[in-house]
Amino acid sequence: MSPSVLTAPAKLTLSLRITGRRPDGYHLLDAEMVTLDLADRLVVEPGDGLIVADAGAGTAVDPTGPPATPGVPAGGDNLVMRALDLVGRRARVTLHKSIPAGAGLGGGSADAAAILRWAGFGDERRAAALGADVAFCLRGGRARVGGIGEIISPLDFEPRTFTLCPPPFGCSTAAVYRAWDELGGPVGPAGNDLEVAALVVEPRLAEVRDGLAEATGQRPRLAGSGSTWFVEGSYPAPGRRVAQTTPSLRVA
Repeated sequence: MSPSVLTAPAKLTLSLRITGRRPDGYHLLDAEMVTLDLADRLVVEPGDGLIVADAGAGTAVDPTGPPATPGVPAGGDNLVMRALDLVGRRARVTLHKSIPAGAGLGGGSADAAAILRWAGFGDERRAAALGADVAFCLRGGRARVGGIGEIISPLDFEPRTFTLCPPPFGCSTAAVYRAWDELGGPVGPAGNDLEVAALVVEPRLAEVRDGLAEATGQRPRLAGSGSTWFVEGSYPAPGRRVAQTTPSLRVA
């Protein structure tokens, strides 16, 4: 097997409504998601194991130790390794991170989806078993997402530009959903039902939101469970990233 270089684009959740909760605890969603040009890069070659490269420095991941890159799970907990297990393949993967961890931009899901595409795996419902965003990241483009993330209804591609503002801290998706339940299931004020809960879990988000609002004159929206805030349009400034949507990754 010769080395393969894979692209793992981030996803942006433009709207997120929680429509129910299954008996097993999983939440049912009605969301609109798009693929961005912000992406991780994976190099897949013969061997076994995972190397995470952050800011140009590669460090081998010790399965028994802490993650080499903050916020990136190590060993079998990493979605790249779980994706390899799902398709029954072994490989040595070097993961070059550009998507911030814990930012609500689907970095881990995008990495897993890149491995599934590399392996020729297209079962979106089984992909969703790895994580709620993996099925959408496998297809890419723009779609309405339902169920627990496994129901993908493609929408026409729209070229759009967004300014992202990821703070230097992440949000735990599990903690945000738990807080949403404890708050009685509030409806989000800007199209994202998880926004109120995310602010309870991480109060520092309010300062980031208000700073982006002041800089752009827009009401920022929260990406998924956080921690990234975004507005539509291009507002380049230190600490912010301008990202554009990209067409579907899948060829029917």
